Amino acid sequence: MFKNYWKTAFRNITKHKFFSLIKITSLAIGLSASFVIGLMAYYDLSFDKFHPNRDRIHRITTEFTTPDGKFYNSGVTVALGTDLKEGLPGLETVAPLFLTYPLYVKNLENEKVFKKPKYVVYADEGYFNLFKYRWLAGSNENVLQNPNELVLTEKRAKMYFPDKDLSEIVGSTLIYQDTIPTKITGIVANWENRTDLVFEEFISLKTADNSDMTNLLKYSGWNSTSSASQLFVGIAENASSKTIQSELDKIAEKQADAEMKSYGQTRKFYMQPIADLHFDPNYNTFDFNSSRASKSVLLSLGCIGLFLLLLGCVNFINLNTAQATQRAKEIGIRKTLGSSKKQLVYQFLGETFLLTLAAALLSLFLAFGLIRAFSDFLPAGLDFELFSDPFLILFMILTLVVVTFLSGFYPGMVLSNFRPISVLKNQGQAKGNKSLLRKYLTVFQFVIAQVFIIGTVLVGKQLNFLMTKDMGIKTEAVANIQTPWHYESMEKRMLFMNEIKAQPLVTGVSLSSHPPASFSSNSSHVTYYADDKEINTELLFLYGDRNYLNLYDIALLAGRQQLNDTIREFVINEAYVKRLGFKNPQDALGKMLKINDESYPIVGVMENFNQRSLKSDIEPMAFAGDWYRERFTRFNTVHFSLNTGQSPNWSETLAQIEKSWNNIYPEADFKVQFMDDMVQRFYEQERRTSTLLQWATSLAILISCLGLLGLVVYTTERRTKEIGIRKVLGASLTQLNVLLCKEFLILVGIAFLIAAPIAWYGLHNWLQDFAYKTKMSWWVFALSGMIMGIISLIIMSIRTIAKANTNPVKSLRTE
Repeated sequence: MFKNYWKTAFRNITKHKFFSLIKITSLAIGLSASFVIGLMAYYDLSFDKFHPNRDRIHRITTEFTTPDGKFYNSGVTVALGTDLKEGLPGLETVAPLFLTYPLYVKNLENEKVFKKPKYVVYADEGYFNLFKYRWLAGSNENVLQNPNELVLTEKRAKMYFPDKDLSEIVGSTLIYQDTIPTKITGIVANWENRTDLVFEEFISLKTADNSDMTNLLKYSGWNSTSSASQLFVGIAENASSKTIQSELDKIAEKQADAEMKSYGQTRKFYMQPIADLHFDPNYNTFDFNSSRASKSVLLSLGCIGLFLLLLGCVNFINLNTAQATQRAKEIGIRKTLGSSKKQLVYQFLGETFLLTLAAALLSLFLAFGLIRAFSDFLPAGLDFELFSDPFLILFMILTLVVVTFLSGFYPGMVLSNFRPISVLKNQGQAKGNKSLLRKYLTVFQFVIAQVFIIGTVLVGKQLNFLMTKDMGIKTEAVANIQTPWHYESMEKRMLFMNEIKAQPLVTGVSLSSHPPASFSSNSSHVTYYADDKEINTELLFLYGDRNYLNLYDIALLAGRQQLNDTIREFVINEAYVKRLGFKNPQDALGKMLKINDESYPIVGVMENFNQRSLKSDIEPMAFAGDWYRERFTRFNTVHFSLNTGQSPNWSETLAQIEKSWNNIYPEADFKVQFMDDMVQRFYEQERRTSTLLQWATSLAILISCLGLLGLVVYTTERRTKEIGIRKVLGASLTQLNVLLCKEFLILVGIAFLIAAPIAWYGLHNWLQDFAYKTKMSWWVFALSGMIMGIISLIIMSIRTIAKANTNPVKSLRTE
């Protein structure tokens, strides 16, 4: 019996090749999208799932609440780790970590130098008690308890000692930055599973007393929080995380100082489960090279994949129910010969499964293409080979089963409900309710396609607005190079700046801190007293020399710049002028600002400019000099502008600058960053969203139009005689085309009327994330509707015109 089912199913599929091809292609597109999105979700959801007792591992982070909003720091004050190590009921393990970024490491055995090794941390035995590594050499007993000890991962050990066995590497010495000798006491295996704990080198915490981390570690106060100071804890088996969180809240309240309270600021230590490490948008992970995962993005992707899959299923249902009359006699004969309704449903589900299986095989090739197309947007570890994972194989099988049921069950029920007497008398035509369902499903398809089109156009419009809007600073032909932080002396920096200034295509040079618009920020609490009124503000700081404002075309509205590069004077922006309550920039000149009981004068007011992306408002900011040069310098970056008329020769200039860099800083890598590239990085997520929408729109239109083409083909075939009669009676080609297309164009119009408010609502909410946003112009919706209407008309006209051109005599002979 089953053999007969499969044979009949195969014959029906091959008999209607055109419709079968449309069904397979539509399903393949939807399946490929759902498979790739499922792959992405599985990849991101599998991070750090392998740790024993992972439910009891947490990272402690810091959340600040101020009058200006909430701010988050993935680090904690050093004092908290010290306090918790002294004992807190319910905590089994306390593991402080300190991130460090050495400029270079030297292997004494071969004198080879490795520049800027990544993922280096200071740690103690608590880390290896909390996270269970597999030891390949050495032992975890008394690990990292003494100064100048080092544990490497297998990958990093082989990088430093490529010609040695792991057991021989133990006992060898590495020198960090010419001053910190470390003895390798152990080697651990790299994690085999996906993890955000990407550390490769573990230096004993006691070594930090003589390193670049000395100031941070020795500062025991509670009012300094650095993202370099990380803290992991392990909760005891019978302890409650809520109880420990309550204790952390008490510690935060106890250690809140009077200054913090005077600014209306509160601090909370938040226990972040390790399972949230990969997704929490408020706190950083440790791999800055990979893009952050987002549950909201995965949810959006899941919705897109689901809609594309539903569109494929809709095509299947529409075409199967439309073809019902062609199989009416078959059903009548089968029922007359004794087939039950259940057997007929199984028959049609079998046909659906064959089509779905063919679509699944095709979808794997399409999925491979999608992964290649989105390679720039996907994490490095996500590739096509993940499809061999047993979990993903099970996911694909379940998807095929669900799709088979969704696509085949309703058409099977419709076909199996035909009555044998009626169909054998040629009375088995589909009734109006089936036709009405096809109209509903067609409208559904085009609603989805229209929403995607409107979204693509508006997101592209917003992205263009962001990229072209004047930020208030010069971004064209301006670059910067950050010098090694290890050198506190200004001599090398001044020498390097003068070397750049000597280049003929360089039109301006400045020595300062970070660019005016960047991902970096420095802020402090500032107080202004006036008329018995106290205004406390979190003020951003920008540090630069007297050439900085001119280099970036930042105009002064009032007053002057600082008299020199180290004098303690402020130039504030317009936003801060308004925050202080002044109506005119001139009114702010000469007023005093207080920081840590010291007063500083305002000598100038500069124009507002956007310090970050246009998602954010312009915040109060002050421009200052290198005040603390005697102890440390803020001026660690050289900024320069190039002649815009000589852009073809920039490469020669940059090559000369790199040559000077290698002479002055031979141990450091040369890296130049252009300002317009920095601005583009602000909107990396928006560009990804735009690209994703373009792909989703293209696929949705393709699936919808394939379904539309199938229905048009079916309709024109069913109305062949009518077309012939109308031509004989004098109907023109245009009249016939309008007659055949009118019904479908009405459905496309209805879909637009439904899609427009849905798209408006979703895009309106999306735009709320931007402080500066484009207008939701009426033409965006009109253009989107016209695009879909024109595409639909072209698809329909291809078939209807061909049918209308058929010889009427031939049409009238058609049975």
